[in-house]
Amino acid sequence: MRPVVFTDITFSQRHAILNPCWAIVRTLALGCIGAAASSQALAQAPGNFPAKPPRILIGFVPGGFTDIAGRLVAQELSEVFGMQVVVDNRPGANGAIAADLTARAAPDGYTFYMASPGHTTNPILRKQAGYDPVKDFTPLSLFADIPNILVVNPTVPARSLKEFLALARKTTMTQASSGIGSPGHLVGELLQMETRVKFIHVPYKGSGAVMSDLIGGQVDFSFPSTAAAMPHVKNGRLRPIAIASAKRSQAYPDIPTIAEAGVPGFQVMGWYGVLGPARMPKEIVATLSGEIAKMTRKSEVRSRLLAAGAEPVGSTAEEFAAFIASEHQKWSKVIKAANIAAN
Repeated sequence: MRPVVFTDITFSQRHAILNPCWAIVRTLALGCIGAAASSQALAQAPGNFPAKPPRILIGFVPGGFTDIAGRLVAQELSEVFGMQVVVDNRPGANGAIAADLTARAAPDGYTFYMASPGHTTNPILRKQAGYDPVKDFTPLSLFADIPNILVVNPTVPARSLKEFLALARKTTMTQASSGIGSPGHLVGELLQMETRVKFIHVPYKGSGAVMSDLIGGQVDFSFPSTAAAMPHVKNGRLRPIAIASAKRSQAYPDIPTIAEAGVPGFQVMGWYGVLGPARMPKEIVATLSGEIAKMTRKSEVRSRLLAAGAEPVGSTAEEFAAFIASEHQKWSKVIKAANIAAN
């Protein structure tokens, strides 16, 4: 019998060949390590939290990215907790209904919600929003970012941000958005403030109508999410100019950011994150924040987010709190300077 010769394989691979049981033992051991890490995080929470199924509120109808992100968080936490995290869709008022319900919930860790950019802008745009985006919540973790992208109809004679801004200074350009105070609208207002150009804003009721008229040439440009825009960019119906985020998209690295294309410091996040009511116990905050941040590093979660056009983030509770406060301050200035009020 010829001896077995091993070349370029690891210790674990060699033992798996010589002893098939080794592969089984090693797999079980790694599973135990992962379970132990989650058990350690849960041990920090008082009273063996959770003792009953937690609930995640989503302020939009099923099918959109807020719903996708919220259900993904619920699925991952359900596996960690060993019990189902209930998904509760409460659509309306650009997410303000879910936010208000969360703010009024008991701060015991059993109610939290998937927030999006409207969380910080709703109370500025709508006096009836009923909550303070900073004081009434406990930030847990920033989950994902879907960048806004400046896209134009292919008939617009601009292929770079420099050419786009030069054209806007010479001619009247129309910007389409999915509504007054929508993220795309506010990105355009911020760009006007930073560059001192002027656009004519054309609000629509929903992103579908925006895409239809932008492709048809009824309006010149828009700031949709990359998820909404890139299918039309790929088939040549829209032309990308620049991305509004601080760094280039992982999915579309050839498209420059607005900052590097000529407007230094320009940065807008189409963010999604999880918040609970104010005054949650620190131990429960640490548990939920840690688990949500950890899931953004899992390959299967990252793959699902990237497939949906989102960039995985993950943050500490403290980092997310600072971000929320900064976002509220930034958009307060923009909305008040532009005298914007939602219907």
